[in-house]
Amino acid sequence: MNDLSPLRRMDRALSRNPNLAPTVLRGALGLVFLGHAYAKLALFTLPGTAQFFEAHGLPGWAAYPVFALELLGGVLLLLGIQVRLVAALLIPVMVGALGTHWDNGWMFTNQGGGWEYVAFLLAALFSQVLLGPGAWSIARLTAIAMEPRSEPSAPARSS
Repeated sequence: MNDLSPLRRMDRALSRNPNLAPTVLRGALGLVFLGHAYAKLALFTLPGTAQFFEAHGLPGWAAYPVFALELLGGVLLLLGIQVRLVAALLIPVMVGALGTHWDNGWMFTNQGGGWEYVAFLLAALFSQVLLGPGAWSIARLTAIAMEPRSEPSAPARSS
């Protein structure tokens, strides 16, 4: 293979943009958690979600803060605000979901949903904590905007 091969060009281009990977991960996680919040609100209803929690040994009232964490967390992840903190706060939510799905076996397609998908989301959240927000985040844009602008230095005079 020569240096101009399509794979080599793609590798070079992606190597110059390491902040894209955490951005893609952040966007995917944000959409997943917004989808889960929507399902709790519109499909199962919050009282129905509370009943589900109780049926699995969790306190019913916990459905409400879980819904709020998923909704707010999804929005904040999409915007790139406090990404590491938000991802860390969503980890206990997924640990609770892991316990709920554990007895259903590995495959998420099993009756009641297995734990593979939940385990993957846990790994993705841990990765996001480690990686940070990536590109195109409010945090990154704010940091860039707040950087002090250096004034051009005057040309040196010769004597």
